[in-house]
Amino acid sequence: MKKYLFIFMAAILLLTGCASNNASYKDDKHEQKTIKVAALKGPTSMGLVKLFKDSDEGNSYDKYEYTILNSPEEVVAGLSKGEFDIAAIPSNLASILYNKSKGQMLKVLAINTRSVLNIASKDESIKTLEDLKGKTIVASGKGATPEFVLRFILEKNGIDPDKDVTFDFKSEHTEVVADLAKNPDHVALLPEPFLTVAKGKVEGLDSRISLGDEWSKIEGAGELIAGVTVVSNKYLQTLESDEDKLSLEKFLDHYKDSVDFANKKTADAAKIIGEMNIFPEDVAVKAIPNCKIMYEDSDKMKEDLSKFYESLFSVNPKSIGGALPDEGFYYER
Repeated sequence: MKKYLFIFMAAILLLTGCASNNASYKDDKHEQKTIKVAALKGPTSMGLVKLFKDSDEGNSYDKYEYTILNSPEEVVAGLSKGEFDIAAIPSNLASILYNKSKGQMLKVLAINTRSVLNIASKDESIKTLEDLKGKTIVASGKGATPEFVLRFILEKNGIDPDKDVTFDFKSEHTEVVADLAKNPDHVALLPEPFLTVAKGKVEGLDSRISLGDEWSKIEGAGELIAGVTVVSNKYLQTLESDEDKLSLEKFLDHYKDSVDFANKKTADAAKIIGEMNIFPEDVAVKAIPNCKIMYEDSDKMKEDLSKFYESLFSVNPKSIGGALPDEGFYYER
């Protein structure tokens, strides 16, 4: 009898799991609105693909009109023009935009990625930060999180980023990969999944130094946070009724499930990523486990993000817009 009971319960759990994995956020009683979402080509958009696909198939609470862009500058331009309601952007850029607009542009909803940054090279002799002295580091995103994170780490280890190394900035990560393909002796600062892409194009290329590991060695630095998801204040002002506010809550719940899907069902997520032309499926399936895609909101988000900003501020106040964001920066669920 116990044997049959066990089999019955296992079957119920299996069916429940299947139902959960295919759950729809669609509510026939709700008149769908259109929420415009922007994400960067990388881990942030990879964590959103299930939500995007569900929306395309009519299985979401609202209609999510999404745009996947190559550079943070494109996202900022769209936010400034009111073209996007929600956007995934570099963590320090969120603070810069908040301070620049005197709190009028946005609030931060969630942390979406932790450290995905690596120093990559064919040179196997590069094992420590000290080995970077005299090197030219090719990177993307001048004035964005990667640059300030590397500067912080170098300074904390007694290396002057303005004298001991040379930066060669490109406008996009894809240009860094192209540079490595042409100049395999170069050293690059690359996040996942672009590191995986580069390894497929440059034989012998590998991660020599994990900036996440180096960051964790610095006392009091907190967590290294690469990206956040923000909401425009213009959109928030349209949420007048409880039903309007529920739209944002449903989005965040669906977003969290989408991130869980990417981390737990890597192959399925990689297939969608390939279908959406974000990255080839074979690249995505290798990269996702190293992308540190996540969803963290509310008090924990505020705690981790504020400590991260304090670390960047201590090195260069301009890296976060000249001031630590006040309480109005953090969206409270």
